[in-house]
Amino acid sequence: MGKIPENYLPPKDTWPEYLVPDEFKDLPEELNLADHFLDRHVREGRGDTVAIKFMDQAITYAQLQVMVNKFGNALKEVGVEAQDRIGIRLVNSPAAVAVIFAVEKIGAIPVPSSPLWSKDEVTYVANNAEMKLFIVNAPLMPPVEEAKASFQYGTRVIVIGGNADEEKAKGNMVYEEMVAAGSPELEATMLGPEDIGIMLYTSGTTGMPKGCIHFVKPVIIEATLVNDNVYKMKPGEILGGAAPVSFAAGFGTFTLIPFAGGAGISLIPRFTPPDMLELIGKHQINILTGLPTGYRALMKFPKFKDFDTSSIRMYTSGGDALGKETLDEWTGLTGLPIWEGLGGTEMLHLVTSNTMSPEPVPDSIGKPLPGVEVRIVDPEGNDVPATMPGEDPKVGSMQIKGASGSLYWKPYEDDNKLLKSQQKGVVNGWNQMGDAVYRDDTWNIFFVSREDDMIKSSGYRIGPAEIEESLEKHPAIAEAGVIGVPDKEKGQITKAFIVLKPGNEDKKDSEEFFEELKTFLKEHIAIYKLPRVVVYVDELPRTPTGKLLRRLLR
Repeated sequence: MGKIPENYLPPKDTWPEYLVPDEFKDLPEELNLADHFLDRHVREGRGDTVAIKFMDQAITYAQLQVMVNKFGNALKEVGVEAQDRIGIRLVNSPAAVAVIFAVEKIGAIPVPSSPLWSKDEVTYVANNAEMKLFIVNAPLMPPVEEAKASFQYGTRVIVIGGNADEEKAKGNMVYEEMVAAGSPELEATMLGPEDIGIMLYTSGTTGMPKGCIHFVKPVIIEATLVNDNVYKMKPGEILGGAAPVSFAAGFGTFTLIPFAGGAGISLIPRFTPPDMLELIGKHQINILTGLPTGYRALMKFPKFKDFDTSSIRMYTSGGDALGKETLDEWTGLTGLPIWEGLGGTEMLHLVTSNTMSPEPVPDSIGKPLPGVEVRIVDPEGNDVPATMPGEDPKVGSMQIKGASGSLYWKPYEDDNKLLKSQQKGVVNGWNQMGDAVYRDDTWNIFFVSREDDMIKSSGYRIGPAEIEESLEKHPAIAEAGVIGVPDKEKGQITKAFIVLKPGNEDKKDSEEFFEELKTFLKEHIAIYKLPRVVVYVDELPRTPTGKLLRRLLR
């Protein structure tokens, strides 16, 4: 059993308090993620249930288990041991899911790595995680190939879908050859209470990605709580969406939560509205999950109504503010609402959801899930009271306790940088997620902004999402991103980055259009929130799931 050095984790007095709901008190102390999410279903007679739908393929739990066992044995043959870190930079495919479960089954730690990370980010994460192996799809190899010379821990690369001779000539291993040679029988390596199950890196919205640690039992508890209370998936049902499994949000959504309920997933290699809509009918998707940007793209697709979406029973969203207008438009178009929630890489997945109410509450991210405790506090740590109808929002910082929590990897590196983040991010056992929110008197929570993104102007605290949504209501504007920039008199002023719709290029740098825009916005937001500066850009920086990177705008 590999053991993580003590100084790779923060001191225990800085750890969050982990909550274990009563229904999980009897979970064994030794567990394995692949055994729980995959093998258990085969043992209990669900081997013929579909686990993955991909293009024209339908792969059952039993078939997936064989794929996992063969690659798990191949990994052991090349020296992978329990608690070794294994990088994963893969497009959505059955092989990606099999790789993840294989890594977990032998007790190693999967480290999802965003397909959009550059050479510098790839290098940083490979070295920070001390990856033993890096498993990469051939089309995603260029930044990894460039980074290899800078790998400090002898990280070897396994390529999926490449030319075998060419890859071996570069010193890489070939996935297909390894799987072909692997035995189909493999016993799961059980891990203890403080063995790491998953290492997820943040999206890097505030700098280089941060490694977040999740122990095995909390992963099982969190995934089960989300499935039981939000998705409520059963064997035979299918979850669809476009989030990459090599990215924290997609990893939880597609390799943990549906498998907690013995359900299946539909994987799409690349999101486009027609491909996604076609897949809903082809794979008979029951739940579709995505970011607000994805839903808006689907609504803009002129042939939406030509596709059969009758199999869908639920739409879910998170990551960015959905907004009442998007919710109302989608509900009017499909007859079904979008259920919104809030989660975070540090907490593994969702901690609130609108599914805690009979109907979605517009603009709300929902109520805390069972097994999750939430506080909203002011800068002095005092509880902020509910905002009553007609009142200005009483905004505070959201604090959370749940099954998992903030636990940063290698906190002492770079002059104790992440130790400081740990001490700031966990206060008296509460996770401080950096979200500015308010609540009503029934504990519906309303997201205002990431605290880093809050604009502080002339004593006002302004959330950028509201301004962005208002800008995007203008018929000439496709997308908008809003930040605060320094101002000597006001502290900060609001600056908007705008992507115009095709055919509106003449409006760039037009003082007349700027005045028209301000007049338009006064119908939707308060005067003190109006953008004082506007910049026109061709596109906005986003994560692989579509989340706006305001850090890059700043």
